[in-house]
Amino acid sequence: MAVTHMTEPHTGDDEPLLSVRNLTKHYPITDGLLATDVGRVRAVDGIDLDVYPGETVGIVGESGCGKSTAARSLLRLEEPTAGTVVFDGEDITAFDTSALKRFRRRAQLLFQDSDSSFDPRMNVGDAIAEPLTVQGMRERTRRREIVTDLLDRVGLSAADADRYPHELSGGQQQRVALARALSVNPELLIADEPTAALDVSVQSEILALLDDLHATVGLSILLISHDLGVIRQLCDRVAVMYIGEIVERGSVEDVFTNPQHPYTRALVASIPTTDPRERGTAVELTGDVPSPSNPPSGCRFHTRCPELIQPDGYDFDQRTWRRIMDLRQHLADGTVDIETICHQSVMDHDDDTGPDQRSETEPTAKLREEFALPEQLEDARADSILESALDCLVAGDPGRAADLLATEFATPCEQHAPTLEATDAGQDASCLRHD
Repeated sequence: MAVTHMTEPHTGDDEPLLSVRNLTKHYPITDGLLATDVGRVRAVDGIDLDVYPGETVGIVGESGCGKSTAARSLLRLEEPTAGTVVFDGEDITAFDTSALKRFRRRAQLLFQDSDSSFDPRMNVGDAIAEPLTVQGMRERTRRREIVTDLLDRVGLSAADADRYPHELSGGQQQRVALARALSVNPELLIADEPTAALDVSVQSEILALLDDLHATVGLSILLISHDLGVIRQLCDRVAVMYIGEIVERGSVEDVFTNPQHPYTRALVASIPTTDPRERGTAVELTGDVPSPSNPPSGCRFHTRCPELIQPDGYDFDQRTWRRIMDLRQHLADGTVDIETICHQSVMDHDDDTGPDQRSETEPTAKLREEFALPEQLEDARADSILESALDCLVAGDPGRAADLLATEFATPCEQHAPTLEATDAGQDASCLRHD
């Protein structure tokens, strides 16, 4: 299991426009009539991120990993639970209402669902001009001039100002949303999945428009996406998120050509390509993404990781080791249907074998088959422990089975939480492992 990450490639002397440290957003879980606090959803759990002037930085990860929550929190559209967000040398988490209003003129959010972000009673021109009104521009003629210029800049016509959002296509709505975000001439644009709901051809147009704005006006962009192709096309640097944490970050070139974390390798391997020479080896991720209300101990990726560290004395094929861990996870989740598996083992028995001749080991053999485990592990002691656990499971004692497997097959990945580590001087990347 790789647990360190790429170095930050920025080498200039300028300060970051945006500097995020230990940004945290937890949501309370309540229960009962008295709304008793019984836990926390750890949507964003202490991330660090820098965006330099004129730079495009991507945040990538699966749906539900906390990307959008991070965007809303760093703009204080949702109040962070902890951490600092420094914009142009000032900590916005300490801003009062007046200072926060001034800040939002300099940093704008492009919403994922542009349709729901519009007031259906407000035409396009008024929607684009609304931020100008909020910021105190009272001159109607001047607002109209700015709206006309912005519509032209995003590839629409002045006549579109009198149309309503429901009269526009998805791509046109996103262009209007971009024009609205640009109306106050921001220095930072946070684009939250700006192409997620669009057709491929329209996606390309919106991405080209963002790239053009970045190049012509020097706009800094924080681009949030689950699409690695989008990140690769537009971004200078990228941060990879998994269950509220950043697990890898670095230049797009380094992360995509030499990913260090197993999760990043799996994401990169999933990128479709028409060139067979560029196709990598597919990486299989088993299991579901854990809930941020109850994240795994140690490395949060260990419940799905195909490169788990094995305890001292073991050197199994990684696929076998992953399957043992999957069995443990199913036991922990209570998702092993032993009755169905045992019934199937009886149904699969040869017709000419009488009930009295059936081997007592058949249900455990069926369990091995169910979890793609070999008939015999390479290590005799480990195989004996596994067989004992399967016997307990067949006997109706899944708790004892789980305890046996947890004792014998505990991986360091579930015991130690990794931290981001910079590479040594002169190195492009580093991969640390738990001792």
